[in-house]
Amino acid sequence: MPRSIAHLPPVVNEPIFGYAPGSVEREELKETLKRLKSETPELPMWIGGKPITTGNLVELRPPHERSHILCHYHEGDGSHVQQAIDAALMARKEWGNMAWEDRAAIFLKAAELISGPYRSRVNAVTMLGQSKNAFQSEIDAVCEFIDFLRYNAEFMTDIYADQPVSPPGIWNRMEYRPLEGFVFAVPPFNFTSIAGNLACAPALLGNTVVWKPSYQTSYAAQLYMEIFHEAGLPPGVINLIHVPGKIAGDVALTHPDLAGVHFTGSTRTFQHMWKTIGENIAGYRSYPRIVGETGGKDFVLAHPSANPVEVATALSRGAFEYQGQKCSAASRAYIPSNIWNDVKKELLDDLASFKMGPVENFGNFVNAVIDEAAYRNITGYIDRAKADGVEIIAGGNYDESEGWFIEPTVILADDPKYTTMCEEIFGPVLTLHVYDENRFDETLRLVDETSPYALTGSIFARERTAITQATKALENAAGNFYINDKPTGAVVNQQPFGGARASGTNDKAGSKMNLYRWLSARSIKEALVPPTDHRYPFLSEE
Repeated sequence: MPRSIAHLPPVVNEPIFGYAPGSVEREELKETLKRLKSETPELPMWIGGKPITTGNLVELRPPHERSHILCHYHEGDGSHVQQAIDAALMARKEWGNMAWEDRAAIFLKAAELISGPYRSRVNAVTMLGQSKNAFQSEIDAVCEFIDFLRYNAEFMTDIYADQPVSPPGIWNRMEYRPLEGFVFAVPPFNFTSIAGNLACAPALLGNTVVWKPSYQTSYAAQLYMEIFHEAGLPPGVINLIHVPGKIAGDVALTHPDLAGVHFTGSTRTFQHMWKTIGENIAGYRSYPRIVGETGGKDFVLAHPSANPVEVATALSRGAFEYQGQKCSAASRAYIPSNIWNDVKKELLDDLASFKMGPVENFGNFVNAVIDEAAYRNITGYIDRAKADGVEIIAGGNYDESEGWFIEPTVILADDPKYTTMCEEIFGPVLTLHVYDENRFDETLRLVDETSPYALTGSIFARERTAITQATKALENAAGNFYINDKPTGAVVNQQPFGGARASGTNDKAGSKMNLYRWLSARSIKEALVPPTDHRYPFLSEE
């Protein structure tokens, strides 16, 4: 067949719709929300391209409206995990041998479908299933996932084009193969885009995937699968299972053909997965690739020269957008004494303007936390602070009568090592420590040493020397470091995302670095004119 060197369509970050009153997209989204709430679908698993039902139906309710049943999903067991693995292995050879242009075309088409006809549905299922407001869903489930799909295709071609030098008479080539086996993708509840990318990034490179989304994202995952099928994804490339995590892990993590794990979630879970792989290391066909992003205790550090309004805005957005349920959310802040009163006033004014309630009301800045387990955990920290006599300067109240609602809460800790300054809470709780404005150097060390995590963080300062000092001193404290900005909102191909220490393997989703992890390279040397004499020149007599 004819061959050519293809170039991808130009790639730019997907524009973000504003959903302002009177806009077409706002009205369409409201209608979609209303329609989806009138339905109660049953969601199958997808194994080998076929819908799999079990009759074991599990209900999914909106976190902000506990009385409403949004959908049911068919829950499977260990046998379905094995079926998914078998389907992935069966599809592996044909998918891995498919031309990269055809693989790219599938995911580029999926991006276009999300950008156009599926946009309101993708947003609506994320808003209802995960209690995100319209903007938080738009930047996540639509724009970020589209960016992953498009830029990953571009990153793939960049990697393939990276070839070794060939001296005269030799043709050297580098072949980038998919991994040998299947990839186990395990995403979190909080970002629909991450859920999709954990499965799609390895698949784009020719790998086949067993995808076990969080139960809270089961509806969004189902819709993504519908989009993948419409885009032409062959059967068995991505296999969607609804199986409890421990059961899925027991089967997948001990399987001899496990080629890799693509994970985002808790540090404890990731460490357990790593331990399981280590204990079974002699039984695998090859060493599994382990890629994980595992949370953080993210900081905002203000220098005495910082602008108080800028600091307060970064805290109100960075700590409380999506109820603080971002691994990058501002969770601890260090404010110098000279600007504290101004920061406090601005922050409290911001919080007083927040409205909290269901996602269908577009005026609500804050919605519900994801489920009862999260609610109990977060409110436990608030109750402990109250019992310990630690000052709560905003929020501190919560209500579960209609949904899992927790007020944005700000704790003022005199002790910089107080519990809520150190432990990941993953909710709308921000802890502040006011430090002596003359002790910036000591505070830098405090920021670096307080938490085992190293995901995101930010420095606010007018003085460039302070920015330079903090950037150097905190080089290992955050994989994504922000200067005069909140520590959230990383954009694909702009701020590749990931951290080290207890925050993960820092393989930078949204960059080529992540895609390299799903490839196995083979060097090929071809002698164009092979030698015909074994003797080297040095062997000749003088």
